[in-house]
Amino acid sequence: MEVNIEESWKNALKNEFDKPYFQQLISKVKSAYQNHPNVIFPKGSQIFRAFDLCPLREVRVVILGQDPYPTRGHAHGLCFSVESNVRPLPKSLQNIFKEMKEDLGVEIPVHGDLSHWASQGVLLLNSVLTVHEGLANSHKDFGWQIFTDKVIQTVSDKCENVVFILWGASAISKTVLIDQSRHKILSSVHPSPLSAHRGFFGSKPFSSTNAYLKLVGKQEINWYKQVQKKS
Repeated sequence: MEVNIEESWKNALKNEFDKPYFQQLISKVKSAYQNHPNVIFPKGSQIFRAFDLCPLREVRVVILGQDPYPTRGHAHGLCFSVESNVRPLPKSLQNIFKEMKEDLGVEIPVHGDLSHWASQGVLLLNSVLTVHEGLANSHKDFGWQIFTDKVIQTVSDKCENVVFILWGASAISKTVLIDQSRHKILSSVHPSPLSAHRGFFGSKPFSSTNAYLKLVGKQEINWYKQVQKKS
């Protein structure tokens, strides 16, 4: 099956695309977009955006989310990220930025577009890559997790010294897919308002990531690099 995804990922995952589960998955996704026009997120062209912005060979960090924001105008193919014009920011993203401010001593960013993370080698991967408006995790039974589990394993197998940032029980459950002798795992509770005060705040994921990258001779992430808001 021909999949419109960045070339290095296409080569690494090519065997996956011809498996029956993936063909069934794509069939379900296409049906969802056709039968429910304008209420499936993100846009079809942005489903694999996390891969397009962060080629396999450039991955230094993986941040794992659950599924796209189900609020109209929010999801654009990167976990936890929103379009630059979205106000107010989702609560989890607000908490991520609060922790970044405390951890790094920077100001709260003026918008929630995390594309500048992705362009530095941060794979912003959701476990499920599509969602129906207003219905969080509505596509959890499509088969996306089989594919994204393979993505995690591929990074673990083909890359060296990657930091995996796992927030919440669902993300932490993916630890079994990662070779901890070759990579660093940073985990805590989820940054959502329901759990952030139970260990996300104070976990220092941003400075810890950069400390590890520096230790293994990799370029650190400029977490605060801010892009101008589009007019």
